[in-house]
Amino acid sequence: MKNSRGRTAWHRVWRRVVTDLDMVRERDPSIRSRREAALHPGLQAIWVYRVAAPLHRRGNRLIARLLSNVARTLTGGIEIHPGATIGNRFFIDHGAGVVIGETATIGEDVTLFHQVTLGSVGWWHDSGSGPRRHPTLRDGVVVGANASILGPVTVGAGATVGAQSLVLTDIPAGARVAAPTATTHPSRLVLRRIDLRAVSTAATTPAQAPASQGFPTW
Repeated sequence: MKNSRGRTAWHRVWRRVVTDLDMVRERDPSIRSRREAALHPGLQAIWVYRVAAPLHRRGNRLIARLLSNVARTLTGGIEIHPGATIGNRFFIDHGAGVVIGETATIGEDVTLFHQVTLGSVGWWHDSGSGPRRHPTLRDGVVVGANASILGPVTVGAGATVGAQSLVLTDIPAGARVAAPTATTHPSRLVLRRIDLRAVSTAATTPAQAPASQGFPTW
């Protein structure tokens, strides 16, 4: 009976590992095999989190934080607090500089790109915000590179947060949030071209030697 339970538990763990590996292959076109997917830094950080989170819930906070720090060092700065709640098939693409706070809640099939912050608005506000200080991301949310979602806000299911966005309020389900994009100013471009032409003309025109006073210039 005991051996049967052990086999069932290991089978469950293995099935979840295979699901994670296939999820990475599905969302990252550069990954060709499960072996290559196992080397993905985002996946390694999630696996360490799954070990640290139960320890944190049982009161072994120091060991859990130690594991979190080791994962951050090995994965290029992916910092997942062991107190966060994260659903299945969570994916961190590229995985550099990602921060997930203690009370953050992440649903199923959520994707984060690099340098995303799921943080609080600051310790000077946290004392009056209640137990929840970090964002909640519902199922299917996608957050672009270098986006920051701060405070106890909720991003609805299927919403997309564009790169460089700063989110401080709730986002409804299915919505798309985008930061201002770079634009070209034609007037400045024309002036720049004129400046370049002037520099080019001055560089290609031979300089004339000044005439000496009192002597012929032949």
